[in-house]
Amino acid sequence: MSLEKVLAISGKPGLYKLIAQTRGGFVAESLIDNKRISVTMQNNVSVLSEIAIYTLEEEVPLHDVLKKIKDKENANIASVKPKDSKDKLEEYFFEILPNYDEDRVYASDIKKVIQWYNLLQKHNMLELLEDKATADTTDEEE
Repeated sequence: MSLEKVLAISGKPGLYKLIAQTRGGFVAESLIDNKRISVTMQNNVSVLSEIAIYTLEEEVPLHDVLKKIKDKENANIASVKPKDSKDKLEEYFFEILPNYDEDRVYASDIKKVIQWYNLLQKHNMLELLEDKATADTTDEEE
C-alpha cells in the first residue's frame, strides 16, 4: 500500500484506507475504528499523496513533512499533542518546517498533520513514507 491509498474525507475524523472502487464512488476503511464506509462523489476526499503544506518559497508535499516528523520523533508518537495550545503547536511545527507560511497554515492544519502522523504511526504505516522516497529517487535516476 502507498500514500495514494490513504484518504482524508471532509467531515469525517481521521484517515481512511481505500478498499475498493464502486460504480458511484468507493469503499474506505477507517484507521480509527476499522469501520468501512461507502464514499460517494459528493464527499470531499483528499489523497494524502496530493496534499502539500505552504512555505514561504514553495509548497512542500505532506509526505516530506510527515517524514521530517518521523525523523524528529525517531518513528515514535509525536511529542506534541493535537490538543496542545496554538503556540506550542506552532513552535513544534517551526522545528519541523522552519519556513512554513504562518499566514496560510493555521493551527487547525498543524493539529490535523499531527493527528495524521500519529494515526500512521499507530498503524505501522510510516514505512509508506520510505516507500515514497525510494520511488521518487528511482524516478529521478531513470
